Amino acid sequence: MCRREGSAESLYYNWSKEFLEAGKKRLAGDTARAATSDEVKTLRQVSRDLKEVVAEQALELRLLKKSMIGDGGGEE
Repeated sequence: MCRREGSAESLYYNWSKEFLEAGKKRLAGDTARAATSDEVKTLRQVSRDLKEVVAEQALELRLLKKSMIGDGGGEE
């Protein structure tokens, strides 16, 4: 078959091995897959947005704590 199609036997065996390994993982419940380029871009943007929200909230909390200490609003 490889000779007829002009493919290297090693390439065929590598593809065959990868295919069988992927099938075993899928049957074992490993549903991870390679994300598409658009999915990766979207997930990266969501990640950046969430990190920005966390940073803003951390800054607000820090400022609130400092203002409470400065106002004497701390523990007595």
